[in-house]
Amino acid sequence: MNIGFTLFFYGLTAILLAVSLGKDRGKTIWAVRKAAFMMLGVLPYFLTILLVTGAAILVLPPGAVQTLIGTESGIRGMLLSAVTGAAALVPVLAVFPVAADLLKNGAGTAQMAVFISTLTTVGIVTIPLEAKYMGIKAAVLRNLLFFLSAFATSVLLGAIV
Repeated sequence: MNIGFTLFFYGLTAILLAVSLGKDRGKTIWAVRKAAFMMLGVLPYFLTILLVTGAAILVLPPGAVQTLIGTESGIRGMLLSAVTGAAALVPVLAVFPVAADLLKNGAGTAQMAVFISTLTTVGIVTIPLEAKYMGIKAAVLRNLLFFLSAFATSVLLGAIV
């Protein structure tokens, strides 16, 4: 990403924060505190994912990422990415830097797209909770449909990019 683009958004954020402080100082301070606590709640997951991914990239031979989930890995790599995403129970914000590192190390675009899609829409771990409120049939059907749609959109993205 371009440093100017980043600086622009930091500046815009500072301006909007100043405007918010001017309008209602109490609500702004409350919101900033709430955001800080939310960030602290996500931080352990984020650090764990970064450490595991970083260690995996260091330990795996240079071509392993490309072989396992690279563009040439095809449906096998997409399935591996999809199942990993569906089984993961982590905040999605923690996954974007990991996906970026994997892309830099040879992962395929479609494979990372299906990983992020299944991570955000499919929840193997949360099916029992969903079933409790929606019924087992609805929970399984919803997860299955989102799993399949993640493949469709990822294949399309892989073809476009």
